[in-house]
Amino acid sequence: MPHFSPLVAFAAAVALLAGLPVASVGFNLLAGGTSATWSHLVDTVLADYVLNSLWLCLGVGVGVAVVGVATAWLTAMHDFPGRRFFAWALVLPLAVPAYVMAYVYTDFLQFVGPLQTALRQAFDWQHGDYWFPDIRSLPGAMAMFVCVLYPYVYLLARTAFIERAGGMLEAARTLGLGPWRAFFSVSLPLARPAIAAGVTLALMETLADYGTVAYFAVNTFTTGIYRAWFSLGDRIASAQLAAMLLGFVLLLVVGERLSRGRARYHNTTGRHRPLAGARLRGYRGLLAAACCLVPLTLGFLLPAGLLLKMALTDGDAQFGARFVLLARNSFLLAGLTAGLAVALSLLLAYSARLSGTVGAQALNRLVGLGYAVPGAVIAVGVLIPVTRLDNWLAGQWQDWFGANPGLLLTGGVAALVYAYLVRFLAVSLQTVEASLAKITRSMDDAARSLGHGQGATLRRVHAPILRGSLFTAGLLVFVDVMKELPATLVMRPFNFDTLATQAYTLASDERLAEASTAALAIVAVGLLPLIALSRQISRSGK
Repeated sequence: MPHFSPLVAFAAAVALLAGLPVASVGFNLLAGGTSATWSHLVDTVLADYVLNSLWLCLGVGVGVAVVGVATAWLTAMHDFPGRRFFAWALVLPLAVPAYVMAYVYTDFLQFVGPLQTALRQAFDWQHGDYWFPDIRSLPGAMAMFVCVLYPYVYLLARTAFIERAGGMLEAARTLGLGPWRAFFSVSLPLARPAIAAGVTLALMETLADYGTVAYFAVNTFTTGIYRAWFSLGDRIASAQLAAMLLGFVLLLVVGERLSRGRARYHNTTGRHRPLAGARLRGYRGLLAAACCLVPLTLGFLLPAGLLLKMALTDGDAQFGARFVLLARNSFLLAGLTAGLAVALSLLLAYSARLSGTVGAQALNRLVGLGYAVPGAVIAVGVLIPVTRLDNWLAGQWQDWFGANPGLLLTGGVAALVYAYLVRFLAVSLQTVEASLAKITRSMDDAARSLGHGQGATLRRVHAPILRGSLFTAGLLVFVDVMKELPATLVMRPFNFDTLATQAYTLASDERLAEASTAALAIVAVGLLPLIALSRQISRSGK
């Protein structure tokens, strides 16, 4: 029989706070009516927001699917020179935020950049003698997102190919199917749910991005939300744009679920290794290695190398005390959020374990929905109610003590940390839940038989076992907060910058060399969880 625990009430309170920003956006959308700003947006740029978002989703979806599936199939089901290296190295582009990638490639591909300069010197060309694509465009933004986000599809598709391939492909070949027909008829359909999930994650990140599209002057919902809030000063219009963006995200989630239909994908074989006949040698092996090297080079090796070169040769005039201050701010926000996220996740997961009810599990799923909500939407949803609360508190303080304390919540980092928790608590919660589920309930029974209560069992039994998972969960949240840009730009206190906002501000002012140090630091921190993931992939690929 399920046991009641006060922790369930705590989980309900956390779920309420996590859902408040989205509810705030919806309430202001319904209560605000149609403002003059909204009418102006509808008449001028709203169509661009919708069309650009649709084109981005289409281009990025096709790109990450092709690159992710191709590299996953090669590394999972074939043996070629460098396969073990590529198996883990292909996830490294996840360490590079899309906006950092945009800054680097703009500097590399612009007219006075090293590539075009080298072409003019090599062929004695002058301005106007040749055509070169403009990277700061909608297709350029698509390319940046594909280079950064294809690992989502790669990771999920590779796992699906490894788990479902061996015996089924052998059966397909005994029926006379060649390698290509077996891939399209057997492997690809079986991996469809994993591919769809990876594409959905990539598209959610694309819709949530602000730095890349703003730098490339591509009008999307995130740029519109920022412009409506800060340039036009209209929170209702911001909420209306945020609601439309949230609708896009919900369509992606629903579409991913519907793509599965009523089909079921079961693994009925224990064969998880590449087929014996899948060796690629000669030009085929070199071609396979090249297919893996291209996305790795474009997504990580080239941008990381260019950032390092700019930081070492061109120099950063703001490196020094200013950089230390930015790093301190970034690490303060990331560390505080990560610590709170781990603590809340442990209590939420443990409350669901104690309760054992569907309601407790549903509350945790509600908390996890925040990860599907773009940072710009969460920022608007947090600012509206928190600002009202701040003004009320200031008024009460004035009445009680005769002095105005200013903005207590939005004037500091409290509201920003709250937004981070709403956005990234799901990352920590899923990690902790997965590890806690592996602990047998007989250990709980044994602890109770020794006289330990719920708190003592959590502290003395579960916490030590979960120490590694808790560290992993905190590290993932830490890295996500370090890279987060939209919410930070909207909600940071006055004169409070982070590495992410500094890189964006300097790059927007075309001071790319000065932005290199901050951008390189973000990439370096992002490598930490990927190193652990890469080691796990290397062990699984042996």
